[in-house]
Amino acid sequence: MKAIIIDDERLARAELRRLLAAHPEIEIAGEACNGDEALALIAQTSPDLLLLDVQMPGMTGFDLLERLDDVPQVIFTTAYDAYAIKAFEVNALDYLMKPIPPARLAAALAKVRPRSGPTRLERVFVRDGDRCWIVALPDIFLLESEGNYTRVHFSGQRPLIRRSLNALEAQLDPAIFFRANRKEILNLKWIDKVDLGVAGGLSVMLRGGRAVEMSRRQSGRLREILSL
Repeated sequence: MKAIIIDDERLARAELRRLLAAHPEIEIAGEACNGDEALALIAQTSPDLLLLDVQMPGMTGFDLLERLDDVPQVIFTTAYDAYAIKAFEVNALDYLMKPIPPARLAAALAKVRPRSGPTRLERVFVRDGDRCWIVALPDIFLLESEGNYTRVHFSGQRPLIRRSLNALEAQLDPAIFFRANRKEILNLKWIDKVDLGVAGGLSVMLRGGRAVEMSRRQSGRLREILSL
């Protein structure tokens, strides 16, 4: 599994390299000392894991995650304990305090899993004010266009992300996500029932009670998919 070390301190990066030498299953794909370097490196290598510092010049670790289209698994490595709750709120695998004990690193690495496919989105970073999440795609039941932004519906939350619905659609698995109409993409696995809607279209009810009106053209496609 490929990992990237992201830390503005050279000695901290060197220490992580030394500790990772005891874990041959982890391939270090590169190092970055700031967010801009990290973004370029992530795009080049598609890593399974980020070993990510929080406080860095120009861009924090959380800012970096918000800039990613598809978020790898994350283990935070930092000298500060103030961000631990926030780190776990975004579903980080672990939060390691420097100096990092080898046993703690080993326990964190045991949680890492290979990515199933680099060509499709698997997880997205979502921020709403001071709150943020790393959301697995299967947990999202609806994506709703709002201009150049997209509202993401999951687990009772509906924050906006700074990407258009069309840009997201290109990276979503079409076996799971279906374009219902010009403004909405729904998760097929969340469909509870389908009824006849207006003008010959279908009305889809998602688990949780959200109704989505299908365009007539897309209703025909959905009928084929669901064999209605």
